[in-house]
Amino acid sequence: MTENSSPLNFWKKLKKPILVLAPMADVTDVAFRRIIAKYGKPDVTWTEFVSADGLMSPGREVLLNDLKFTESERPIVAQLFSGHPDKMRGAAELCRNLGFDGIDINMGCPDKSIEKQCAGAGLIKDPKLAKEIIRAAKEGAGAESGIPVSVKTRIGYNKDEIDTWIPALLEEDIAVLTVHVRTRKEMSNVPARWEDLKRVVAIRDQMKKETLILGNGDVKDLGDARNKVRGSGADGAMIGRGIFGNPWLFAEKIPTIEEKLKVMIEHTKLFEELLGDIKSFAIMKKHYKAYVNGFEGAKELRMELMEAENSAKIEKIVNKFLTLTK
Repeated sequence: MTENSSPLNFWKKLKKPILVLAPMADVTDVAFRRIIAKYGKPDVTWTEFVSADGLMSPGREVLLNDLKFTESERPIVAQLFSGHPDKMRGAAELCRNLGFDGIDINMGCPDKSIEKQCAGAGLIKDPKLAKEIIRAAKEGAGAESGIPVSVKTRIGYNKDEIDTWIPALLEEDIAVLTVHVRTRKEMSNVPARWEDLKRVVAIRDQMKKETLILGNGDVKDLGDARNKVRGSGADGAMIGRGIFGNPWLFAEKIPTIEEKLKVMIEHTKLFEELLGDIKSFAIMKKHYKAYVNGFEGAKELRMELMEAENSAKIEKIVNKFLTLTK
């Protein structure tokens, strides 16, 4: 039995196109994921990326907060990064024991501090190590009878390396390969090249692999996702920045201004309750910029919110705004 045919591989049960929520640092935390699960649940949810090395260290308690989830978020995938197979193996086993539905390995993050650890996009330059990391993750995840292992990466480091990098990953029989269709060098400074995803799909088909291919990059909404999937031949799409300030994205609902602001308050209270003593309240302010946008008085309201230091003040400012605009 291959990993892709494992009865525990939830991916095979999903209807295509598969539309999923991207893992984003300081965005897809436990508070935000609960809001998304309530107002617009994706087909699959990812955690923020978490250091496998950190999870295997004595001071892992803070990191374990990033791996808390509720049943409403299922199916949920834990995303890990590491340049050490032994650490990845242990962290994958931990995530399996925590009850995750899948494990994803980050091989695309361009952060220099991550790359210095031979992780993230740095693995594109070392396919041999990348393959060892995948094998270790699969061992920790329970091999053939465990939970599925996937990879998120880019089309290359300094240049297009689809013809060499993608086959190396597919040789490891991963359940899913999510490809951000830009190189590491390009970051997000050029338009994502979804046309290149056709080559990724063709390579998968030529190799006769069952790996699902998801595309990532510049997906605005579900309609855009479906069009990009249709044009590329991929099995689905991952949406990242499009979710900012719009928890209803996957429900394809257009909220009123009042609904957006009320959910923003709810999101803030959840953040304070679950992460208030762990993470800086300043993290919420990037969300305020997205929630409070595109309507009359938004700029002034944002300026007030940026000065607030807790959920009580946020609620007071918003309620005052809503009263004055009725």
